[in-house]
Amino acid sequence: MMTAWQVHAPGPIAGKPLRRVQIPVPEPAADEVLVRVRACAVCRTDLHLAEGDLPPRRPDTVPGHEVVGTVERVGADVSEPAAGTRVGVAWLRRTCGRCRYCRQGAENLCPYSRYTGWDADGGYAQYCVAPAEYVYRLPTGYTDEEVAPLLCAGIIGYRALRRSELPPGGRLGLYGFGASAHLAVQVAIAEGATVHVVSRSEAARDLALSLGAASASATAPPEPLDSAILFAPVGTLVPPMLAALDRGGTLAVAGIHLTDIPPLRYEEHLFQERTLRSVTANTRRDGREFLEFAQRHHLRVATTPYPLDAAGEALADLAADRVSGAAVLSFPAAG
Repeated sequence: MMTAWQVHAPGPIAGKPLRRVQIPVPEPAADEVLVRVRACAVCRTDLHLAEGDLPPRRPDTVPGHEVVGTVERVGADVSEPAAGTRVGVAWLRRTCGRCRYCRQGAENLCPYSRYTGWDADGGYAQYCVAPAEYVYRLPTGYTDEEVAPLLCAGIIGYRALRRSELPPGGRLGLYGFGASAHLAVQVAIAEGATVHVVSRSEAARDLALSLGAASASATAPPEPLDSAILFAPVGTLVPPMLAALDRGGTLAVAGIHLTDIPPLRYEEHLFQERTLRSVTANTRRDGREFLEFAQRHHLRVATTPYPLDAAGEALADLAADRVSGAAVLSFPAAG
């Protein structure tokens, strides 16, 4: 048996939608690996699932999709990774490999895609299983707690940065500065960008400046932007972010959930070839590229640790913007 947390009754986090349970250790299918979990970062998507913003796809799902662990056992058809290998389990769990999106290299748009911690149990547990072809080899030089946020916050931030079409040496705006943005800012700066951060949190603004942001404000960037990424799930920010773009600028919305966007005025928000686009999950290529970047450029990962028993507290702190960087669950030895 193992300890796990399940989303039992989705609703406001104050109502404690998670429950702590003892359930059997899962068995890997023929193409899967069993991973002994050592750390699991806490993502805002987990919060959306717990609170019902993201409709559950199965009852009593174990959330968590930024999983670091060690391969304990492999399925009958698996040759790699071998038992004992340190791996990461991320959000994208499986795709069909046959549809036109998969064939075109856009597996993140696969209509048959499945996701860790939503379609199948994830990492808020001492063990989890995952398809061997969808786990990642991890960069060295990071602790388990440091590398865990790279598996979603980092990968999604990386894809959002690419979707924002930031030109070389461009001016980038980041709105909301949590787990994903504090990693994306480091990638952008390493690639030569000038980055302006907008956040309500004084602590987040201080962190942004310490990581090299050119400015950090509670209201607006100090100059027009070539590109911008919205990390906060707040639709009312879309119009002012579009207005802050220079001619030909692009705004990428990085979240899986967003509150309603107010009406846009064409001349003010979209004219002069401004672009508004979404970010949907990621491809495995995104994941490999970002983790290779993290190997070449050691990233500073800000984490707030929680024991496994405090998973509900971690989500509550995330909901209340009390987390600096990324919240990460750490695990006792599995029995």
